[in-house]
Amino acid sequence: MQKKELEFFKEQLLDAKEHILQNVNLASKELGELQTQENNDDMDFASMRSDSMIEQVISDQQNAELVDIEHALTRIDNGNYNICEMCSETISMSRLKAKPYAKFCMTCRPLYEKAQ
Repeated sequence: MQKKELEFFKEQLLDAKEHILQNVNLASKELGELQTQENNDDMDFASMRSDSMIEQVISDQQNAELVDIEHALTRIDNGNYNICEMCSETISMSRLKAKPYAKFCMTCRPLYEKAQ
């Protein structure tokens, strides 16, 4: 992969990382606000609990994506960014454009997901 392409993907990953960090911080703040609200009845409590659970699930997903982004940035620095972690073949440019933090090629991705 050419240096210009690596820079493009690094910028994409850093932008995604910044966006996720902003979302996680905002969600954390909102979750804290939800927990300090007074609940006057069972409906208020149920609504607050539901909102809190949804925020937590979203936050967990974004934190997992953040880990994948950090891993991709490390792979860029190590020189193996576009190499599939399962078969060591090159990950296609179209796959990386769709998901810049992809670890697996299109052949190995379904195998990995099935194993999970």
